[in-house]
Amino acid sequence: MTSDHVLLEYPEGTPFPGVVGRELADSQPAWPAPRRARPGSPNVVFVVLDDVGYAQLGCFGSDIDTPNFDRLAAGGLRYRNFHTTAMCSPTRACLLTGRNHHTTAMGGIADTATGFPGYNGRIPRSCGFLPEVLLEEGYATYAVGKWHLAPREETDLGSSRARWPLGRGFERFYGFLGAETNQWAPELVVDNHVVEVPERDGYHLSEDLADQAIGMIGDLRNAAPGKPFFLYLAFGACHAPHQAPPEWIEPFRGRFDQGWDAWRAETHARQLAMGILPPGTELTERPPWIAAWDTLDDEAKGLYARMMELFAGFLAHTDAQLGRVLDAIESYGELEDTIVVVISDNGASPEGGPHGSFNSTLWFNGVPETVEMSLPYLDRLGGPETHSHYPYGWAHAGNTPFQKWKRETHEGGIADPLIVHWPAGIEARGEIRGQYAHAIDVVPTVLEALGLTMPPVIAGVPQDPVAGVSLLPTFAAPEAPDRHRTQYYELLGCRAIYHDGWKAVAYHAMAGQLYDGVSDPKAPFDADRWELYHVAQDFSESNDLAAAEPARLREMIERWWVEAGRYGALPLHSSRGVDTPRPRTVEPRRRYRYRPGSPVATPAAVDVRHRPHVVLADITVPAEGAEGVIVAHGGRFGGYSLYLCDGYLRYAYNTSGLDLTIVQSGEPLLRGARLRVGYAFDPVRPLSATVRMFVGDDEVGRGDIAEVVRFTYSLFGDYFCCGFDDGTPVSTDYESPFRFTGTVHEVVVDVSGEPYRDVAMEWEAAVRSQ
Repeated sequence: MTSDHVLLEYPEGTPFPGVVGRELADSQPAWPAPRRARPGSPNVVFVVLDDVGYAQLGCFGSDIDTPNFDRLAAGGLRYRNFHTTAMCSPTRACLLTGRNHHTTAMGGIADTATGFPGYNGRIPRSCGFLPEVLLEEGYATYAVGKWHLAPREETDLGSSRARWPLGRGFERFYGFLGAETNQWAPELVVDNHVVEVPERDGYHLSEDLADQAIGMIGDLRNAAPGKPFFLYLAFGACHAPHQAPPEWIEPFRGRFDQGWDAWRAETHARQLAMGILPPGTELTERPPWIAAWDTLDDEAKGLYARMMELFAGFLAHTDAQLGRVLDAIESYGELEDTIVVVISDNGASPEGGPHGSFNSTLWFNGVPETVEMSLPYLDRLGGPETHSHYPYGWAHAGNTPFQKWKRETHEGGIADPLIVHWPAGIEARGEIRGQYAHAIDVVPTVLEALGLTMPPVIAGVPQDPVAGVSLLPTFAAPEAPDRHRTQYYELLGCRAIYHDGWKAVAYHAMAGQLYDGVSDPKAPFDADRWELYHVAQDFSESNDLAAAEPARLREMIERWWVEAGRYGALPLHSSRGVDTPRPRTVEPRRRYRYRPGSPVATPAAVDVRHRPHVVLADITVPAEGAEGVIVAHGGRFGGYSLYLCDGYLRYAYNTSGLDLTIVQSGEPLLRGARLRVGYAFDPVRPLSATVRMFVGDDEVGRGDIAEVVRFTYSLFGDYFCCGFDDGTPVSTDYESPFRFTGTVHEVVVDVSGEPYRDVAMEWEAAVRSQ
């Protein structure tokens, strides 16, 4: 019965349709059918920008050079009435699932989840990801760049990878897991393991991400020329730190000397002329807590303008990397039939505070920055020695014409650019659409364009309904009616509700966010003032109608409570939950043992901050001597390191990049010997300490640390390392990784005391971990 000419296939999981006889001659083979995409299925590319405001792309009114984003807009559609959740993890969860952020358990960012269903940071299997769907439809699925969709206690190499990209439908991943990373020295993950930063002069993460995306597409095309792909390309730009090659920053020198007030007015005029804003849209007023540019002294103006120049260079450089990816797709003749969706995850970020920052970790550690502190770093901003952010005056301008910014539910936080480019499926070129839209609408739009729907069951798990609606009718019909009629918002206690052209919004302060000097984060939510805007006519939220329309406002507030209950937005809270116990993948212990290997992510590493501890290392120094790091945690912007340099044992303590204390042994270490070396750390009071260094039983050095790091060594990355120092170096004595050239047999860290905690400060610090 066998035949060499008949290929019999059957869906995997269904009964075998062939015949199994006693011998091959009496049998008929059949094969589980491979996943094949429908003929002519287009590629899909999501491009996700970080902290890029409504007005910061050229095609949305900016004077920053973004020719590749503009190229997509000119060949496709711009949606001027598109919305997000006002923060990164929640928006990304919406974008990849089509469900509201509380449904996906991402009511806040993944790192600072709380123990409630809408906020626990663990996207349930009932919220299927788009790549999970497309993978079953025969697509190749690739994620490149920022993830930030796994809770912090599941980001180390000892935890489950179920919530990493490969656990949610992606076949390949190259990028970083957290909210941000150093562009010059990122903490990189390939698939499910950590890798080192490629060693090449002038390395920059955005360039690396473009290289990886191009390489994945190339690998696919060499093997399967007709197989469609889904590429999720999430740049770290333009989240702080603002870092870019100097040749991309310098062309912007002097471009922002007019200041944020003038830039905002000029941008508003361009937006009106371009049709990005509906005719008559007013420019909202600059709030009083943002200084008028004309009131600043020359030093402040120069510093603030330079900080905006490096942001512009960062964005322009990112645009160029996107251009390389688009060119690669075009080189295969596929750009015309690739659905490209471009968004930013929230409005421009105010996290640089009133003066901006040359080292964003200072804010985390309760150290207020001033103009005088930043001026010595003026010529180094954007480079490897700085961790920069611009002042919030530029964030306000970046969200022109709106009020507010990232983390808040006024339009400045939730109104963002959306570009859709698909020449094979959209006849319109360069047109603007005004229909109300939200990040949850992207998945149903793509699925409908592909002739698919969200399956009712994925991998045996019944699926929650998709909350978004398809925008596909608007591709061909500029005047298509709004299908997304109601949308609730909640973030950090700020709330809003949109319904049929009206919007009600309430601001609630949180710790570390008291820029207006008036709001009280401890005030009851019922005391918050709700505003009311007819956004169908008042696009920028300029005219508050709360007093004039109290009945409508009451109706809108009641509608918000209904939607909040439906989608799991309760309980309301305005903190980031840093004082709430969280589940642990590994229980804390009094004694930790380490051997050289991959970096240990900070949530899983020994916590020695503010507590007595002893570090003992069993090492061998060969006859020719040795150098390198024995153990380190942190980097250039805060941390500690025990290492050998010039034959001496040294301990370095870096206080937020402001002060470096180095303790050295009195004599060089004995060569050709196995030694026990280490140090004891003794807090003198909460913010200072004494370090005693030992070789064997002998004390060989002692030093005082005037001020210790209060909260964190680094924001993301610069993890705990044994035998090397990843990312940026803790000490100026060496460059990373400075691997130990002898042998580190084992390092034991004994933690004998409880850490000192300042919960109020931690609340404030957590605001910046977005």
